[in-house]
Amino acid sequence: MDKKKDTHIKVSRWLVLTLFFVSSVALLTYFFPREGSSRYIFQEGRPWAYSLLTAPFDFPIYKDEALIQREQDSILLTFKPIYRIDEGVSRMMIARLDSVLAHYPSIPIGAMQRKAYCDTLKSIYNDGIVSAECYTALQTGQVPGIRILQNNVAKNYPSEKLLSPKAAYERFLAAYPDTYSRHILQMAELNDFLVENILPDSVTTQKVRDEYLQQISLSQGMVQAGERIVDRGEIVTPEIYRILKSYETVMAKKTATDTQREYLTIAGQIIVFSCAIAFLFLFLALFRHRLFRQNKVVGFIMLLVVAVSIAAFTVTRFNFNAIFLIPFAIIPIIMVTFFDSRVALYVHLVTIIICSFASPAPLLFFFLQLIVGMAAIDSLNDLSKRSQLFRCSIIVFVAYGIAYVGYTLFTEGDIMKIDLTMLLYLVISCVVLLFAYLLIYIFERTFGFLSSVTLVELSDINSPLLLRLSEEAPGTFQHAMQVSNLAAAAAIKVGANAQLVRTGALYHDIGKLSNPVFFTENQGENINPHKDLPLEESARIIISHVADGLKMAEKAGLPPQVREFIATHHGHGKAKYFYNTYCNMHPGEPVDEEKFTYPGHNPQTKETGILMMADAVEAASRSLKEYNEASISQLVNRIIDSQIADGLLKATPLSFRDVETIKEVFTEKLMTMYHTRISYPSLQSASQA
Repeated sequence: MDKKKDTHIKVSRWLVLTLFFVSSVALLTYFFPREGSSRYIFQEGRPWAYSLLTAPFDFPIYKDEALIQREQDSILLTFKPIYRIDEGVSRMMIARLDSVLAHYPSIPIGAMQRKAYCDTLKSIYNDGIVSAECYTALQTGQVPGIRILQNNVAKNYPSEKLLSPKAAYERFLAAYPDTYSRHILQMAELNDFLVENILPDSVTTQKVRDEYLQQISLSQGMVQAGERIVDRGEIVTPEIYRILKSYETVMAKKTATDTQREYLTIAGQIIVFSCAIAFLFLFLALFRHRLFRQNKVVGFIMLLVVAVSIAAFTVTRFNFNAIFLIPFAIIPIIMVTFFDSRVALYVHLVTIIICSFASPAPLLFFFLQLIVGMAAIDSLNDLSKRSQLFRCSIIVFVAYGIAYVGYTLFTEGDIMKIDLTMLLYLVISCVVLLFAYLLIYIFERTFGFLSSVTLVELSDINSPLLLRLSEEAPGTFQHAMQVSNLAAAAAIKVGANAQLVRTGALYHDIGKLSNPVFFTENQGENINPHKDLPLEESARIIISHVADGLKMAEKAGLPPQVREFIATHHGHGKAKYFYNTYCNMHPGEPVDEEKFTYPGHNPQTKETGILMMADAVEAASRSLKEYNEASISQLVNRIIDSQIADGLLKATPLSFRDVETIKEVFTEKLMTMYHTRISYPSLQSASQA
């Protein structure tokens, strides 16, 4: 059953890892910018930053938009819109005028007179009446003229003959200056009979206008296949810039219409991103196996890599250089806070490799981010104060500035080529780094990680639990302080987390608060509550401080990593004083070992293993009759060798060399702690002298 369970766990782990891998590659491929992207980033008046570029095929040199607009405006200056004559308007208006005059109520008008008025109106309509807007445009020269569409043929029309309704009214009255005619025409409301009979044909006008504009050539010259376009270091002149933009346009069209090319591009992206993620997984599996075995750690790392990469991909869709706004140094800062500098650097490298494919200047981007990543790691190896993050941001900006200026001078040899906008982007990026403190807190709570900041806060002896320990069990508190010093010193020597083991040591015995007087370090002279208790009961009380400590720690909200020290500082060992005493008092009798055995599991990390050794050695050292190098060394070796013989440390990654180093540190520290002070001589009086 155990084998089946182990197999099931392994299969589940690999399924989760596969899910992390596939989903990461899929998200990176999906969000990688494609539309409007270009292999080359260039500016007019700046040097070409790439190698020699030759034309891979024939392509036209497209005119820029400004030139095309000027040519269009030039053509439209001579363009004449299309109008049509509505014959029905003139017939209807002439007939209405004749009818009104024939039935004029007050003054009879003769037929000859009516005919003269109607002939004048017909003459005006024959010349043509247009809208006031069109008439004004023709008079001011805004429109060069109009053309009349007749039998599907557009012919020029003499614009000097055209009238607006107002001009037609004035011409009509001018033809009859006598008072009698003017009175009749005004009373008949002549202006109602003068309406537009030449109307714009907007559909035909737009069609002809488009045909005119289509005559403009969008290109100006050709580039032949194999022709040299530009070489590294050449200044991009307006002519070269137009050729490069034309090449970019043609390439975009080819990419958009070439389905096979698109599929191959996506396949290449999948391969590249898979390689980057695979080597990150391989690094964790080979060199950080303990981390690789934790799905939440792998998931967190992939979340950080993918999230930062997608942010970089997104901003480049709007502005290529905006990728430098992304605070990539936040990755090594977070990684080194929760893990170590090597993991931080490797994760940072993988991220900037992925993002460099979306950068406008991949080499510049990679160089800058590599430098600032190393600067962040070196300046923030152990984040324990907010001020360290502020100092780190300043160091990162200085590294950014020096690296950018150096790269610009190296590649272009001109200090005037330094882009102040780029420096502004880098400043903003460094300011955003200050929010890493908030992110660390969020990730710590979300994923259950433990940062040095939290460890420092927990190590404050004025915290409620430690303050209570110092007041209610002062002997245990002093023991915890001594153990923390021993364990931290040993952790530094063997490359373990000294701050973690120091914090764990301070809390490892808090369970003794339940019954402090039952533990030797808290007992006064002639006080021993165990003397009247059975050995099994005494062992139970002593052993229970582990379970009691775990309950207190959980209630106080201590992180799981700190609670692990409480659970493992005795491992699955025995309360040997009571066990050995019982065995000596009952020779040859069977012993229920469970009554004398701690329920915890054995240490599995360097830190918990160091604490187990430090706890036992410090407690035993109090019983020494004399403190010298030989007695202390003998004690240290005896205690630790006994733990090794009992198999309590076999699950830890501590090597034989580590154990020997720890023994030396313990011996040295205990010698310092228990060194003999010299006796100060008393001052003798003159008579005594």
